[in-house]
Amino acid sequence: MSDVHALSGAYALDAVTDIERQQFERHLTGCEICTEEVASLREAVSELSALTAEEPPPELRGSVLAAIGETRQLPPRVGSPSRPARRTPRRLLVAAAAAAVVVGGVGVGVTRPWQDETGSGQVVSLADRVLRADDAQRVTQEFEDGAKATVVRSPSLGRAVLVTSDMPPAPKGHSYVVWLQQGDDMVNAGSMARSPDQTVLLEGDASTASAAGVTVETDPDAEDATTDELVALFPF
Repeated sequence: MSDVHALSGAYALDAVTDIERQQFERHLTGCEICTEEVASLREAVSELSALTAEEPPPELRGSVLAAIGETRQLPPRVGSPSRPARRTPRRLLVAAAAAAVVVGGVGVGVTRPWQDETGSGQVVSLADRVLRADDAQRVTQEFEDGAKATVVRSPSLGRAVLVTSDMPPAPKGHSYVVWLQQGDDMVNAGSMARSPDQTVLLEGDASTASAAGVTVETDPDAEDATTDELVALFPF
């Protein structure tokens, strides 16, 4: 990436690849500006977790995406050696965090923060809530090469999570796509990153799904599976 400073927002929201994470963490050791911004953004996300979750109106996602497309992210200005200049006012950091929560459904793996119901103040993701749910249902498949994949569904939360271990990458130019079986239709629930160990929050209403399946596709956003061969099937 030509401007490593621009990774600060994605890094704070854990929306970077492993390579970007390593690159940015090396950068953080010598950049006080980015260190300060990451801390501020994480604090803003923590504050957002105390808000009451409500279903956003349909037009909100489109307006947020349009605003993001018109906003240019600039590299930090260099301040005096004794006090580095702050790049982004705090109110903009809060807005950026709010946008990330609203647009989280665009990419699988971007988590939404929630307040822990135990009252401890710990911020937990929706994926964690599914995994911890009292009604969590787990279906696991183990493969001959030692890889393992588990789908966890919480009917009360209406969501499902895919957890993989030692999963080999999809063939070059392809992606693992996860589907939810809704009646006679398989609905795209998101794609998996090229990482052997990951936790993926699936999109869609898992409470009405009868199964989850994984196929290999050239288009991660495909509306229909192009192959009849399932890599894995998880009946609920």
